[in-house]
Order: sequence, then C-alpha cells, then structure tokens
Amino acid sequence: MEHIRRAARRALPLAVLLPAAALAVAGPSTASESGGGAGAHEGAKPTVVLVHGAWADASGWNEVVRSLQAEGYPVVAPANPLRSLSGDSAYLAALLKTIKGPLVLVGHSYGGSVITDAAAGNPNVTSLVYVAGFAPDKGETALQLVAKHPGSHLTDDPRALVPTALDAVPLGGGPDDVDLYIKPDKFSDVFLSNRLDAARANALAASQRPANVATNTQPSEGAAWKTIPSWYLVATDDRTIGTENLRFMAKRAGSTTVEVDAPHAVMETNPGDITDLILQAAHGARPGLAETGAGERAAVLGGAAVLAVAGGTALVVRSRRA
Repeated sequence: MEHIRRAARRALPLAVLLPAAALAVAGPSTASESGGGAGAHEGAKPTVVLVHGAWADASGWNEVVRSLQAEGYPVVAPANPLRSLSGDSAYLAALLKTIKGPLVLVGHSYGGSVITDAAAGNPNVTSLVYVAGFAPDKGETALQLVAKHPGSHLTDDPRALVPTALDAVPLGGGPDDVDLYIKPDKFSDVFLSNRLDAARANALAASQRPANVATNTQPSEGAAWKTIPSWYLVATDDRTIGTENLRFMAKRAGSTTVEVDAPHAVMETNPGDITDLILQAAHGARPGLAETGAGERAAVLGGAAVLAVAGGTALVVRSRRA
C-alpha cells in the first residue's frame, strides 16, 4: 500500500489532517470487525454475490463478473425474482446457505433492500456493498426512501403507488398485485441519465424485467448494515432513487463511500468503479483514498477534484472522473 501513500503525497502538496481512523489505508480485517465466528474465514477469498434490482437482470453484472473472476474470486449473480421484498429476501437467504465460506453481498438499486434483509443472521456475510442501492432501516420501504429527498425522476407525486414514469400491468391478484415497468420513452432519462446511445438504451428498455409493486411497499424486516461493515457507491447523477437519497443512506449506514459521476445504472457506464469497491470490501479495507480516472486501479488524483470527509469509520470521497 506504500505506493498509494506516495501517489497521494505527490497529488496533494498541502497537508490534509484527518482522523487517524480515516487515514488508515488498510484497516482491520472484516473478520475481526464482524465478529461472531467470522475469524474462521481469515485468509479465504470470499464468494461475491451480485444482486440486481428492478428493471434489470443479472446480465448487467457481466463486466463486473469477468473482472472479479480474473482476480480469482468466486462469483454468483442470481436472478432476483422481483416479486416482493420478503419473498426475494427469503430466496436469497436460502441461496446463501448453500455457499460455503465468507460472503460479500452486493446489491444494486432494489437489490440493496434484498441484501439488507437476506444477510440477517448469516455469520458468513462479512461485507455489504451498495451500488446506488437501497439500504433501508427496519420498517422502511423503498417508496419512503425515494420520497425523502428530491432527485428521482420516477414520479411527479412521491406519494403515488404507481409513479408517473412507470407503466402498470395488473396481474389479477388484487389492487396491489401489479407489475411495474419504466415507460419506454422515460427509460433513458430515469435509468441511464441519457448517457448511453439510443440503440443501447432502447434495447435495455425493451428487455427490462418488471418489479411487482410489493418490492416498493413492503417494509424491510432488518437492517444488516447496523452490524456488518458496508461500502457504498453513490452515483452523482442518479435519477431513479435520487443522489441525495443515496448520500443519506450511505451516511446513515456509516459506509465507506465513493462518489462516481454516473447514472443509476452505473454498471452500464462504470463497471470498473464497482469492481474496485467490491475488491476493497473483499479485502476488508477502509481506504484513505478513492481512485479516479477510467479503468485505473492506482490511487492517482492528478487534477481531479477530491473532497475527503471523515466521520467515525466512514470516509466519503467525491471524485469527478476524467
């Protein structure tokens, strides 16, 4: 890690004083932080479990999967049913019980809610990684969290059961048994912040997987981030959940946080940033610096604007990518 310290000194000629906990490039191991019988996992490479959210599928993780596998990590990217928070969390919890050894759970968007519930009571889960994802407290719903701060383009009325940017497909099981799709003409703005070419955006809109309304309205039954170390990627141009809502959840969870100039569907634009944050979580490190520059693994700050803010064990680094 000495090369990271040297790079930081070259890039930041002015001394910046931060609490000692924030300056540590490599903190205590996740096994020691999480306690419980996690010490038995020391030295083992964890299995990374990637959980997608609404209006996407597991293929969205493809670039991240390839990068993690190239680093020698076992990876599982299951199909999230997107039927209800309770049912989806139970499904993931059952899957996790079949995997031996330590686990790093990664959740994008609604997948964050799922890992928050599914991790409860599983001593093998050593780290949680939220990728522009929900990190609800016990009793909170995704709908409540989206409405906390402005920024989401899903709806003009945050109290509406069916947001205005969504199409509803009744399934016949009652007034709340409804599947939700992003309207094709809204998809690029809401999900991608208009950052992909029209052909790619249209293809993603056409192949989106719907989420049942129960994924938004069912309250979380737990809050695993209160007992398990967490890392958080904040997309600074998130128009689905809203960037300020992401920041709120990351700060509340005390997550090691990196901010990336990206849309909500950050795996489509910045898979390298996701991979790097997962590797940090897998190593159990709370780094003093976050990388900048597309595809770079070294902590080179150069001319990028970086603001480091230490609070407790959390470190927030805002970076503007070149």
